[in-house]
Amino acid sequence: MPPASAPAVPPSQSPPAAVRANQHIYSDYFDEDFVRALDQNVLQLLDRVWFRSELVGFLENFPQRNNPERPLIFCSNHSGMAFPWDAIVALASLYRSVPRPHDMPRPLAAPLLSQSVLMNPFLIPDFWKRAGCVDATTLNFETMMYYNDHNLMLYPEGVPGIGKGFNRKYQLQRLASSVVRLSIQHQTDLVLFSTVNAEYLNPGAYSWDWLNRWVKKIGIPFLPITWLLIGIILQPWVFYMAFPAKLTFVLGSRLRPSDWTDKPFDDLTRDDFVALTARVHTQMQQELTEAVDRYGRKPFQVGELWQRMKANWRYFPFYLPPFWPLLFHEFERGYRKYGPGYKLRLSGFGTTLRLLWRNPFVFTFFIPVLGLIPVALRGYRRHRIGQKLPGQQ
Repeated sequence: MPPASAPAVPPSQSPPAAVRANQHIYSDYFDEDFVRALDQNVLQLLDRVWFRSELVGFLENFPQRNNPERPLIFCSNHSGMAFPWDAIVALASLYRSVPRPHDMPRPLAAPLLSQSVLMNPFLIPDFWKRAGCVDATTLNFETMMYYNDHNLMLYPEGVPGIGKGFNRKYQLQRLASSVVRLSIQHQTDLVLFSTVNAEYLNPGAYSWDWLNRWVKKIGIPFLPITWLLIGIILQPWVFYMAFPAKLTFVLGSRLRPSDWTDKPFDDLTRDDFVALTARVHTQMQQELTEAVDRYGRKPFQVGELWQRMKANWRYFPFYLPPFWPLLFHEFERGYRKYGPGYKLRLSGFGTTLRLLWRNPFVFTFFIPVLGLIPVALRGYRRHRIGQKLPGQQ
């Protein structure tokens, strides 16, 4: 039997033994109260002022499941060479907008994001998993398909999608064929959406595959070659920063790969899945190009940014990136101490000094060169870099 915290599996479609043994991933870390409090205290402010996200097409007719017993699979492109703020903002925006809780997608995320504390925003422990992320391994993907309390969201380009560099912006990398395989196996649709302007969260950053392969060994999925590298040495918080790109998420086509083949699922070969995945890639690339042409001509919209900053002046300076480490750490401290009802109160530089007193570790994010030492020590504490996760390719 599933644990009490896991949703029931339809008895007529019992999962395989490996999936049953793995069902704990659904609720090991996930904390819905944490998600709600994080959005109310932190993400709404950053989104309202800095990212100014827009959902196009989602609110008018939010996709509903073709197979009630299985989650829909939402798929999008990833932004290149930036900390995954695009995924954070997309999920937060959908969280506020979905008609019903089970419409909300839970993300499958690159395991590197959770294998070291360093890849969690500002070293907040288990941030991704507490917010609902599950490591994107084959076994975990299959396991999540058997639970329908939420839909699923993934970026099928994987780590190459965020490490592709500004020179390849908006060029989809190879997609994982598991997306198509599980869609056909479980008779559930793929829902495409395009993420526009997230390439400008870290513009002008470039990458080389050989360098990315090397830095993966120390738990960093890619190394952006940019002038910001100097900034990271002088101010470690810059590792997590983002430029004020206006993030736009455009709902695209709904695909049913099972309609593209006459073969029974068990007769499909790897080559078949690769060919079907190529069709998904073509459709995603076409829709992404069209969305960029329409919504990506002015990625920063500085006039709107200035208006938002003035309208939210009472929260200055906490919506500016140098103050995000303090914002996240004070939220984490307050949530752990007071629980889901905690309310973060922000008002001016007096508040800044008080919060720094409460969160002295934040000082290390602003110490040139030497600040990297305590950040690295905490960031790699109990790391699992190089550890092979079950079902990981």
